Amino acid sequence: MLRPRVRFAPSPTGYLHVGGARTALFNWLFARREGGVFILRIEDTDAERSSKEMVEGILDGLRWLGLDWDEGPEIGGPHAPYFQSRRFDRHRAMADRLVAEGHAYYCYCTAEELKVRRAESGFERYDRQCLKLSADEVAARERAGAPRVVRFKVPEGATAFDDLVHGPIAFDGANIEDFVIVRSDGLPTYHLSVVADDVAMEITHVVRGDDHISNTPKHILLFRALGAAVPQFAHVPLILGPDKKRLSKRHGATSVMEYASSGILPEAMVNFLALLGWSPGAGDRELFTRDDLIRAFSLGGISGGNAVFNTEKLEWFNQQHMMLLPPDELGRRLQPLFAAAGLWDPGYLEERHAWFFAVLELFKPRAKRLADFVEQGRFFFSDAVEYDEVAVAKYLRDMDQHLGALSEAFARVEPFDSGSLESTLRGVAEGRGVKAASLIHACRVAVTGKAVSPGLFDVLALLGRSRVRARLAEAASRAAALRA
Repeated sequence: MLRPRVRFAPSPTGYLHVGGARTALFNWLFARREGGVFILRIEDTDAERSSKEMVEGILDGLRWLGLDWDEGPEIGGPHAPYFQSRRFDRHRAMADRLVAEGHAYYCYCTAEELKVRRAESGFERYDRQCLKLSADEVAARERAGAPRVVRFKVPEGATAFDDLVHGPIAFDGANIEDFVIVRSDGLPTYHLSVVADDVAMEITHVVRGDDHISNTPKHILLFRALGAAVPQFAHVPLILGPDKKRLSKRHGATSVMEYASSGILPEAMVNFLALLGWSPGAGDRELFTRDDLIRAFSLGGISGGNAVFNTEKLEWFNQQHMMLLPPDELGRRLQPLFAAAGLWDPGYLEERHAWFFAVLELFKPRAKRLADFVEQGRFFFSDAVEYDEVAVAKYLRDMDQHLGALSEAFARVEPFDSGSLESTLRGVAEGRGVKAASLIHACRVAVTGKAVSPGLFDVLALLGRSRVRARLAEAASRAAALRA
């Protein structure tokens, strides 16, 4: 195989959404697997809806995912510029060439004229009225500066291609109208611009969404008319929501950076997106590093069926990848979230790192997103306990004296570790004639503020004697107030 050249060509009319991210990932994996070139090209032809902010959002999303591009914005390359709007002169030159060689023609029909003729004929396709104009008629209209578009002349017969995902696909030319390649305002259309840039950038494989299949015969015809090599096409399945409708805002977040800010790891998102419509083959393995994916990826592994975006599955991947992070790396990833919550202490990665990492280990089996470490573990990192009043009412009532006795017992326990704490608590419960489970629940609410937490005795040991006793005292006061 020749060294492949692939491109990801997003429109900056929105941030990088998960569908575009998955398309970028497939292109990137293919290029990396085959030793090829991954090109980023910004298709900013929609001037009204495109913005610099959206361009930066796309770049940020790709950087977060770790999808580095070999040619494109901020890097450059032999085919710069990589913004489509800066290449219009080249596109128009190609249109002029197509007209000169008889593959395209000027059309002077107004929108109103087309509407009337289509209503009269009952056909939506353009009737080629302007193709019948003589050379003198065309010259006269050009001298008069008559508004016109440029239409591509679709040849007779079928346009067929072998899709690398779906197999052989063919379109009858009789069902494709002579499509516009330059608008009346002089701006090239998507069809011309994308093919012109693919030719100039020597793209060998076009990997894009299924929604582009209907565009492909038009693009193939343009490649052929320009005498250029036709790239191979691979149309990947769309991503659907759980209701089997196309993924949209109603299904939740769609921008990859929304997931980043909510505590999803890029490693998890890459792993999850790769398996949306692609399979590594035999076996039921699901966890892959980025390097694993590069080694395993092939376009042949892409399924023709649509994939369903399942947030719970994404969170499962995230949990698994968080478990794989070394403690110091997990700590660095968490630092910005703890800082934003006002809970960060530089010592957590320095002299207090052993304690900090031990606390994180408690929450790894429970945390689905990075933010969960902050929210679930807040009682470790703040002296103020936020009490769940429902838990207080349920578990602290009539427990004030028992909690006081437990605090006194904890003052003497040595060593202050989980085993000693558990035996002490159970001894206090037995001595006072209460169920150990009741005292465990009350103690948990007292020190964490919640009815649910990691293993209580591990929590107590890491909180330390003074903090535990202070919280037991506060909880005893709350319990007494409930009885008053």
